[in-house]
Amino acid sequence: MIDFTLLSIFIPTFFMVSITPGMCMTLAMSLGITIGVRKTFWMMYGELLGVATVAVASVLGIATLMTALPQLFQGFKIMGALYLLYVGINMWRAKGKLSTDPNQHQQSIKRRSLFQQGFLTAIANPKGWAFMISLLPPFINQTLPLTPQLSILVIVILISEFICMTLYATGGKSIAKVLTKRNNVQLLNKISGSLMVLVAIWLVAS
Repeated sequence: MIDFTLLSIFIPTFFMVSITPGMCMTLAMSLGITIGVRKTFWMMYGELLGVATVAVASVLGIATLMTALPQLFQGFKIMGALYLLYVGINMWRAKGKLSTDPNQHQQSIKRRSLFQQGFLTAIANPKGWAFMISLLPPFINQTLPLTPQLSILVIVILISEFICMTLYATGGKSIAKVLTKRNNVQLLNKISGSLMVLVAIWLVAS
C-alpha cells in the first residue's frame, strides 16, 4: 500500500517545510498573540481546508498524469526534484525576516472571518500550489496502488501543518523572541534548505 522508505523521508521533509516561518505560520503566531489560541483555531481550520483543497487538486492532476502518460510522469518526477533543489537554495540564501504586527489582525475576530482568512491564505498562495504539485510525485512509488499512497501523503501534510500552526499559535511571543534573536529565522531557513537540497539530490540519484 505504501513505500515506507519514501514515507520516512517525506515526513521530516514536509515537517521542515511547515515549521519554517511563512504566511500561515506567521499569521498563526500573530493571531495567537493578539486574539488567543482558542480563536486562532478557526483560522487554522480554514487553512487546513485550503491546504487539503490544494493537495487534492494537485493529487487529481498527478493521478490523471500517471494514468494517461506514465513516461511523462517520470520527467515530472525529475522536475519535482529539481524544484526541491531550487527551493532549498532559495531558503538557504533567504534573509529570513520575521514580520509580525500585534495590531494587524485585531479586526479579524469573528469565527467566519478567521476561517475565511485561513482558507484564502492557503488557496491564494501560488508557492503552495507549485510546491504541492512538485513535491508529491517524487514520493510516489509507481509499482504500488496510487490512491492509498496519495491519501497518506495528504494526511501527513495536514497533520504537519496543524502541529506547526499550533506550535506557533501557542508559542506566540516566546517563539517570536527566539526567531527574531540572532537571525534564528535565517538559521532555520538554512537548515530546512539543506534538507531540501539533500532530498532533491537523493531523488535524482535514486
